[in-house]
Amino acid sequence: MLAAVFEGVGIISVHPVPRPPIGPDEVLVRVGAAAICGTDVRIYTGQKTRGVRTPSILGHEMAGEIVQAGPEVADWQIGDRIVIAPVIACGTCYCCQRGLSNLCINRVALGYEYDGGFAQYVRIPARAIAAGNLFRMPDHLSYAEASLAEPLSCCINGQENLGICPGDSVLIVGTGPIGMMHLRLAKAIGDTRVLVSEPDRGRRQLAEETGADLVFDPGAVDLQEFLREHTDNIGVDKIILTAGSPTAVNGLLGCLPKGGGIKLFAGFPVCSQSLIDPNLIHYNQLHISGASASTLRQFQMALSAIAEGDVGVETIITGTFPLIEFDKALERTMASTGLKTIIVPWGESTGGDG
Repeated sequence: MLAAVFEGVGIISVHPVPRPPIGPDEVLVRVGAAAICGTDVRIYTGQKTRGVRTPSILGHEMAGEIVQAGPEVADWQIGDRIVIAPVIACGTCYCCQRGLSNLCINRVALGYEYDGGFAQYVRIPARAIAAGNLFRMPDHLSYAEASLAEPLSCCINGQENLGICPGDSVLIVGTGPIGMMHLRLAKAIGDTRVLVSEPDRGRRQLAEETGADLVFDPGAVDLQEFLREHTDNIGVDKIILTAGSPTAVNGLLGCLPKGGGIKLFAGFPVCSQSLIDPNLIHYNQLHISGASASTLRQFQMALSAIAEGDVGVETIITGTFPLIEFDKALERTMASTGLKTIIVPWGESTGGDG
């Protein structure tokens, strides 16, 4: 089979590798689609190293069809169309016992510890099947659409943790694919006012078309003054930072009203530090939180939302490439061209509209 093999920082090559054998309690999936994530880029550039092996096959946002099932696999069979939650929790550690399986101390993941979806076939380990990480795809969904259940579930986790409520004003900083998902989820809550900070003109236009109430270029305004002007001198209730910019954090804290909250959603470069005025946090009783992965409940919520058309993920997919053109797809993602780029291992390129 063909696979895009990560061989070290800055090196991913597409070449034949052995088709992975499966054990008696495992399945083999013919990959229908695998989306490129910012985390894949961070691994490629050396910004993420934990759990990463070389050589290995990346790709944790994926969907496909079971083509082989071991004799001890009870609930799955050949021909089942599935989407895979990549983070596998142990179910017994401190975090799992407290409903935080996404933060499992013993977690492992496909696309990191196990080979992932940037290949024609992927082996689903017994541990993932036993933990309930396989989900059946609704018949009307494409593999490309279903592959976005993973990033959408992470956004759901972030917004649940941030506690966005009807009537809130929400600032989304950055509208790449993750920011666009956050925008659509926040608007779906109802009676929310969503503001978008985005330097790219094309993405600002898309955010407006998607329903953002106010879209602006952060380079053209004084952020704190601009937001106060547009929120009756109060500030925005909630902020979601989707870009890994540590220098942006303190300035954003000053955009919150008393009791406001900020979600640091993006991964930051290794050893990043932010200079933060602790008095802003103390006297304004601000809430700062992060978000990592998602629970299986949130993954199911994301898949259902996609199936019901609640977030319009088809418009977030702006380019598909066959596996043999992985370098072009990765370059497109790194250049922030379009929104979400999808690898279709058995398909043809549609390039994308930029």
